[in-house]
Amino acid sequence: MNINNQSIIGKIVAENYKAASIFKRYNIDFCCNGNRTIGTACDEKKLNEELLIEELSQALSVKESGDIDFASFPLDLLADYIEKTHHRYVESKIPEITPYLRRIVEVHGDNHPELYDVEDLFLISSQELSAHMKKEELLLFPHIRQLVKAKLSGGQQVRPSFGTVANPIAQMMHEHDAEGERFRIINELTNNYAPPEDACNTYRVTLSLLNEFEDDLHRHIHLENNILFPKSIELEKAMNA
Repeated sequence: MNINNQSIIGKIVAENYKAASIFKRYNIDFCCNGNRTIGTACDEKKLNEELLIEELSQALSVKESGDIDFASFPLDLLADYIEKTHHRYVESKIPEITPYLRRIVEVHGDNHPELYDVEDLFLISSQELSAHMKKEELLLFPHIRQLVKAKLSGGQQVRPSFGTVANPIAQMMHEHDAEGERFRIINELTNNYAPPEDACNTYRVTLSLLNEFEDDLHRHIHLENNILFPKSIELEKAMNA
């Protein structure tokens, strides 16, 4: 992969997800704001773009047998993967993390008042993500599957009530931005999920679960914003050409 300062961050990660860990280390958002160039991101954060490009090039030059090329997935298969992997993950982790958060707020809230904000933000995110995923599962993903089916069969695509696939996608991306911002604040409040000296085991486990939840959310949003959504818009345009 040839990387330069005009390379789009989201496209780099779409081609090789190993780039995500490098961007994360430099605190560069690759999912919600993945449509920026490396040059733009480095200018905003006052980073050495040559050093970042060299690090990316070296890391991505090594191919590993376990790497999954999500960009080559058929769109219906990618939608299935997101739903069965990331949606199910969110659904299972929310009821696991919520009582842990309540417990550490009750025990440590006086010494660490930021935990009250962390709990509030996570509860809002839990509600919003649950509603968000249902809209994808009941509205957007079925339409994407219909687009793929019509393309393969040569049949007529179904005209949805929302007009074009770009409309719900725009709303989903707006909601992704909101979730990304909520977890950016949670990350800051917890000092990048670092437990304080007086943290008990439950406190440490809770921060570890939140960190894992954010990592999964970044990958989840990346797969949609940088691969599934733009390719779905392209497919619909090609079928209407």
